[in-house]
Amino acid sequence: MERFVNRIIRAAKLDSSLYEEVEADTEAMGQAMAVVVLSSVAAGIGSAMQGVGALFLGTVLSLVGWYIWAYLIYLIGTKLLPEPQTKSDPKELLRTIGFSSSPGLIRILGIIPPLRSIAFSIASIWMIIAMVIAIRQALDYKSTTRAIGVVFIGWFVQIVFFTLLIHLIGGHPKS
Repeated sequence: MERFVNRIIRAAKLDSSLYEEVEADTEAMGQAMAVVVLSSVAAGIGSAMQGVGALFLGTVLSLVGWYIWAYLIYLIGTKLLPEPQTKSDPKELLRTIGFSSSPGLIRILGIIPPLRSIAFSIASIWMIIAMVIAIRQALDYKSTTRAIGVVFIGWFVQIVFFTLLIHLIGGHPKS
């Protein structure tokens, strides 16, 4: 347990060696998944989500999103924008991206209403920075700029996909 907590802290501190460590540690998948779950639960509690069902659904959706995101980043980072030394697989990205969710744990502070928007804003920015570092390490990039590009291309692809999906299933509910 101590090693797990230490890894969460190092990930939140943006320690690039932690991301290299979990990239190489094939036994860290459960820990990465636990970080995603803990971050999601913190967000659910911090957003004053109503009910266990909503918290459960939010957690399941976070896990599905983590999985999809890792594969999307894999495709973009290794097929579309690789550097000559880029070598990775989806499992490495699942582990590193999972740990990049560590800063999301501060979203639990949102349970205090005046802190909610601040905690969520800080967590979002911090998690994006952690993700860039995680991706840079997992894809063996020398360029942080390329890792930023992969994150933003992935983000854009997701927005387009979900916008099309919402449109296909009938759009937003009418007020």
